[in-house]
Amino acid sequence: MDPLIVKQEDKREVYYSVYWSKFRKAEKYDIASAVPSVGGVYELYYMDERKKLNLMFIDWVWYGGLRSRLRKITDPELIYEPRHKKILETHDCYYRYSLSNSSNDMKDVLYFFGKTHFPEDDFEHSGRYDTIFLEEHSPEKIVTL
Repeated sequence: MDPLIVKQEDKREVYYSVYWSKFRKAEKYDIASAVPSVGGVYELYYMDERKKLNLMFIDWVWYGGLRSRLRKITDPELIYEPRHKKILETHDCYYRYSLSNSSNDMKDVLYFFGKTHFPEDDFEHSGRYDTIFLEEHSPEKIVTL
């Protein structure tokens, strides 16, 4: 299946299925040729010394598209935040993404992931639904929920 966000609505409830792309190593030339310049949700991970993937970012992008955002946040020369820059310089990083043409759907998906991974942070959803459900599908069978 293509890396897409699919939804089913039932009155004031929504069921999202996030079909992720394959994990790819974050290299600028690969990103330039492999990632589309459209909207979507992405995750960026770094691999630690124990070969464990650690989530660095999960976000959605609309204007500019996935390609330019991933290119920017994975290039240590373009990063000014010291901790982020050091991770990029010393660890292999990997990303995956899922495409969407709806900014409101991406807000809902990010809200669900955000509340799951970072419950202390404040996330907003689109306000269209009372209840949001989500399931992940990954070619590598790696899911985070």
